[in-house]
Amino acid sequence: MHLPGRKNRDSTAFAGRGMTEPALVRWFLIASALAFLALFLFVPLAAVFSQALEKGWDAYIEAIREPDALTAIKLTVVTAAIAVPLNLVFGVSAAWAIAKFKFRGKSFLITLIDLPFSVSPVISGLIYVLLFGLQGWLGPWLQEHNVKIIFAVPGIVLATIFVTFPFVARELIPLMEAQGKDEEEAATVLGASGLQTFFRVTLPNVRWGIIYGVILCNARAMGEFGAVSVVSGHIRGSTNTVPLHVEILYNEYNYAAAFAVASLLALLALVTLAVKSVAEWKMRKEA
Repeated sequence: MHLPGRKNRDSTAFAGRGMTEPALVRWFLIASALAFLALFLFVPLAAVFSQALEKGWDAYIEAIREPDALTAIKLTVVTAAIAVPLNLVFGVSAAWAIAKFKFRGKSFLITLIDLPFSVSPVISGLIYVLLFGLQGWLGPWLQEHNVKIIFAVPGIVLATIFVTFPFVARELIPLMEAQGKDEEEAATVLGASGLQTFFRVTLPNVRWGIIYGVILCNARAMGEFGAVSVVSGHIRGSTNTVPLHVEILYNEYNYAAAFAVASLLALLALVTLAVKSVAEWKMRKEA
């Protein structure tokens, strides 16, 4: 006799048995993951902080308070303070357009957003040199009007914006697509304008996704090396960001100072991971 519920119960039991691994296998997988984290995350972090404090707290503080280091920190903060808000505006606008509307060129826009992921940061820096350098396409005109982009702060900001602009958009696009357009359409039917719908319906629904994207964008902006290295000119005390300053100190065999400044980036990474975890938890909770 065929029992209608028998097949479903058997399938569920089979799936349950398939999802349950022996204790030895589970412990092996957990141990492998912990060993991987220890080898590639915890050990390097411990090495950075141990080398940074090798000569004591006084030497550590002195390395960070050194004028060139302070200039590098200031330039890094200023660059991120310009790049992140611009990428936030672009990311939210692009994600809103792609997820909520149909228009020609949508696929091309998505391809452009993914472009920095497929182009080496060094190549993107070279592109700016070819455009704005002394021998570049716009170089003679810029020199004639006394406008300096390459080997100056504007070039560093432009390079940073290019390598970081996908982060906010790429976090928001799938989130907005998953939420659909029902709430926006309901708000429009009730008489809300486009801006009212955007600020009162769309933005509140994706606020944690925005925070998540901004966190990743800021971390990449402060830690970017390749593109900034090409366009900065490595002018000490002028166009060196924190990663470039660390490289200079390391090449001068000033290891304690190099690791001391590098520990600031390590702290930034730890804070980023912590805030990122909170944002992910909030996003899963609201979903």
